[in-house]
Amino acid sequence: MKRLLTILLALSLVFSLAACTISVQQPQQPAQPSPSGGKTPVYTGSDETWAIYWYLCGSDLESKYGCGTDDLIEVTKIQLPDNIKIVIETGGTKRWQNDTMQTRVLQRYVYSSAGLELVENLDLANMGKPETLASFLQFCKENYPADHTMMLFWDHGGGSVTGVAFDENYGYDSLTLDEIHKAFANVYSLSESNPPFELVGCDTCLMATIDLANTLKDISKYLVASEEVEPGGGWYYDQWLPALCADPSMSGAKLGEFICDAYYNGCLMEGIVDKATLSVIDLTKIDTLLKAYEDFGDEVLMAACVDPSFINRFARTATSCENYGGNTREQGFTNMVDLGHVARETQTLLHSAKSVTAALDECVLYEINGKYRSNATGLSFFFPYTNDMKTYRAFTGISACQSFPYFYEYALTGKLQEDGIAYIKGLSEEPVEEPEKPKTLADMGWEGKSLVVNDEGSAVLTLGPEANDMLAGISFSLYLTDEKSGVVLWMGTDNDIFADWEKGVFTDNFRGSWGAFGGQLVFMELSYEGENYNLYAVPVLINGEEYKLEVAYDFTAEAWSVLGARKPVDANGMADKNLYMLEDGDVIDIVWYMSPVGSTNFEQYKVATITYGKDTVFEETWLPDDTYTLVFQMRDAAGNYINSNFVDFRVEGENIYAEPR
Repeated sequence: MKRLLTILLALSLVFSLAACTISVQQPQQPAQPSPSGGKTPVYTGSDETWAIYWYLCGSDLESKYGCGTDDLIEVTKIQLPDNIKIVIETGGTKRWQNDTMQTRVLQRYVYSSAGLELVENLDLANMGKPETLASFLQFCKENYPADHTMMLFWDHGGGSVTGVAFDENYGYDSLTLDEIHKAFANVYSLSESNPPFELVGCDTCLMATIDLANTLKDISKYLVASEEVEPGGGWYYDQWLPALCADPSMSGAKLGEFICDAYYNGCLMEGIVDKATLSVIDLTKIDTLLKAYEDFGDEVLMAACVDPSFINRFARTATSCENYGGNTREQGFTNMVDLGHVARETQTLLHSAKSVTAALDECVLYEINGKYRSNATGLSFFFPYTNDMKTYRAFTGISACQSFPYFYEYALTGKLQEDGIAYIKGLSEEPVEEPEKPKTLADMGWEGKSLVVNDEGSAVLTLGPEANDMLAGISFSLYLTDEKSGVVLWMGTDNDIFADWEKGVFTDNFRGSWGAFGGQLVFMELSYEGENYNLYAVPVLINGEEYKLEVAYDFTAEAWSVLGARKPVDANGMADKNLYMLEDGDVIDIVWYMSPVGSTNFEQYKVATITYGKDTVFEETWLPDDTYTLVFQMRDAAGNYINSNFVDFRVEGENIYAEPR
């Protein structure tokens, strides 16, 4: 792992009061750069100047894992030429895992051909506040101007709503998109035709969003960011900085390619590439995409107002597309989904969808993605997976378009306020009345809907054609009842269902098998269903700490794999950047959920403990002989969930007998 590769280097960090330098090892020379992605830059000898402004909010990534220190070591391995400088502001963490950076102050360093120098100590301040960012930008502008400037955000990210730079010293307060723009606007004269920055980079999770692109369009020419969560190691600085040193005349777009390739190769080297994403966005071309996105939202909104059942059909498509950072009850919710994937899946219904995909092709200049992120198109957009109105209201303040917030308001609340009604009237030349209140699952009488068992022994739920209009999703949950102890164990959810949407008939494909890790049955929750793979979240305790295993089933290889483990999205909307890779000797508690019979109040319950080793695998295994209960769970776009009646399956060896209740 990257952390293991650099730990010895971290031990060599030396603080020199005279020079304030990090002494690591003999620097690499820019004339002999490390290749990135097979591309070897040619040393040009250009005297064009670059300044990289690095906003290094260490957060718990530094205090717990030393990730910021690792990246500082990578940077200081590179001997910079005289025309490239990196200006660094450090803070946001309760503990730096080196002897150079101080915790109780904000510090400003400059790394240049002369080494690392401490240039200023400041009183501790919240790096999640726009004033703190603006102060750093003003300092950089006045003291370190250059022909080309790059702004680099480093920390956790949370997507469109919660932004970047979660300060550990201030309750993980973060910079939201409007606060980011406010900070830049207070320091620079912003212009879409002549933005002050060549490149803005987010070495954070989840920030390749259309809302951030809209925020930065008058700030920077290019954006480099990831749709998906990143590993704690981040961008592999010692693999792309040499390319810039060799050719300072390169554009932000070309530098972005080197950053992407270095990131992909680093993830590949560490065995964590399967869910990697990183893209280069041309912000000078973003207006065409923003117009297409607005038109797309307008068409979605009007289709819903004409036929409210369209809400659930669109939601069913959107929630089935590639999404990022976790959008299940186990993982928490980031509400970020790939824009191009949704547009591609709806282009037979919405003529504006093709314009979205075409515009994405124009402004997404370069991207990398792993095999389990095969539908990534470079930019994500906000789609509410829950009825959390606080998150929705926060989104309305930073949205890149007007129409989607009105559509979500209508979907979540069943009505539009006066400004929403005025908006839809402006979209049509014909008179438009207030749209009718959409039906929800509560209106359908499907709660506790009876199941039948067909001749093949499968449970069948028959809802009729209205299901196509009313359901945003359907899955099943599996339970095991222990009558002797009077408890119910919830084993998880899956979507192994044959769905006839035209007739509204849903048939389970329960085969008497389930996922197991280290020979122990697990709770598993489906997080994404792809054409070639499914992804699952599996709750565990690793050495006493709560994590979710990220598990993939590859249909082509017919094999399971554990991609790593992450902590769930926290209450501040912060996604975990630190992908934990299991190590020999890890003590893993297998977690299910338990409730007394007759109650729906499920709490975590440790069912087994295993010690991880090289032979510990995730696999599908036959369930032990017992009686298991299956229930269909239905969901609508307003965030309502209801359950069907139950069916019991008696498992005896390889035989399964079903009996409805």
